[in-house]
Amino acid sequence: MSNDSGAETRQRLIAAASGAFAEHGTANASLLDITRQAGQRNRGAVHYHFGTREGLIAAVLEQHAAFLSERELALLAAARERPGDLAAAVEASARPTTELAETGSSGRHYVQIVAELVAEERIDIHPGVREALERTGGWAVFEEIRARMPEMPAHIVEERLALVTGFLLRAVSDRARAMDREHSRRPQLGTDEFVGNLVRMIVAMLQAPVE
Repeated sequence: MSNDSGAETRQRLIAAASGAFAEHGTANASLLDITRQAGQRNRGAVHYHFGTREGLIAAVLEQHAAFLSERELALLAAARERPGDLAAAVEASARPTTELAETGSSGRHYVQIVAELVAEERIDIHPGVREALERTGGWAVFEEIRARMPEMPAHIVEERLALVTGFLLRAVSDRARAMDREHSRRPQLGTDEFVGNLVRMIVAMLQAPVE
């Protein structure tokens, strides 16, 4: 292992893992390649610092929990001053996720990783993964969204929430990938226009007639 401090080694591993998990998937990315990209010669560096692959995933997610928590809870507080406004509650999820993806490659990688974990129903693969996601404030936002949805059977509510979660993450993730491409075929909307359009689409999905 190189002579840098343990904290520096840990951060280098997290940075390398963030890109690798986003590109290759959390289950398929090579831990050996991550170790090499972090400049570590010790093949056991990941296990030494994080215990398991899942522990490393949790550490990658944890680095952005504070940013999302601050933004989501601030927007949630604003939404609660507008009772019954479903769009305001949806924006409390859509805007922070979009803003994070615009902070740089690490933020974009985060969105791509969470999109994969949600799509493959893997958020419970490690206690630290769920804890990192819970610290973002996202659960509280979705409870507010649930409370503002029109009356409908409980199983339809759950189905719609699951679908819009995946839709939101995929939309932001796709935009993040387009931002990373030098030449994107489709012009990308500005932040406010993108968020506004995304919120309106999700509200329409949540309020669609049951029959």
